[in-house]
Amino acid sequence: MRKPQTISNRFPALRVILALMLREMSTRYGQSAGGYLWAVVEPLGAIFILAAGYGMILSAPPLGVSHILFLASGFLPFSLFQSMQLTVARSLIFSRPLLNYPVVGWCHAVVARGLLNGLTGLLIAAIVLGVVLGISTARATPDAQLILAALGLSLVLGAGVGVLNAALIGLWPVWEQIWSVATRPLFFVSAVFFLPETLPNWAQDILWFNPLIHVVGLMRDGLYGFYSPAITPLYACAAGVIPLAVGLLVLTRYHHVILSR
Repeated sequence: MRKPQTISNRFPALRVILALMLREMSTRYGQSAGGYLWAVVEPLGAIFILAAGYGMILSAPPLGVSHILFLASGFLPFSLFQSMQLTVARSLIFSRPLLNYPVVGWCHAVVARGLLNGLTGLLIAAIVLGVVLGISTARATPDAQLILAALGLSLVLGAGVGVLNAALIGLWPVWEQIWSVATRPLFFVSAVFFLPETLPNWAQDILWFNPLIHVVGLMRDGLYGFYSPAITPLYACAAGVIPLAVGLLVLTRYHHVILSR
């Protein structure tokens, strides 16, 4: 009698990706619930600490009346982008011992890390945002579609930058240090702490080219019904899709060179 095929037997690539995701979960979060709890507590604690320091400097936030909500609206999409791009960029390094097996390919490693990080990041962002909205004194009217669009753009942007960096780090390992140093000011120029509209015109013109400005603006548009930022979400999407395409092309062409090192 013929044995019925399962989904994993019909799609071996899916089985490999799921196995890599389980390995990643065990490595990053451990086998206890404490690891997942810390993944939620860490960004929530960071927002509270930033809000406390921010409140000492300004009596009122640049938007609305809640420091916590304002900082969360900038911190969550930025941290989601940062986590995604760092995780995907190191996917080949993390899974290198397994890439010697014929059944495991470089694309499996990239997809597994990106998919797990994206799903986990969205879940954490939803929990943190729910807590922030629950304790905030502001009467926010969140637009779920705009919020999901902003978080989705963060993931697309992070995945694109991460895949391109995975290729560049594989070819030139020193690129990892160069990128780390070059992007350190990114947290301070991505509108996490301020509104671009409050800056001089010349500064706004320069910051417009930072795609995170558009992502954070879209997030705040979804949380503050009265806020209408001058943003171009399509630009942020292109800033993620183009590096993604270039990175995939480079990995497809040079993955043998990268994995032989």
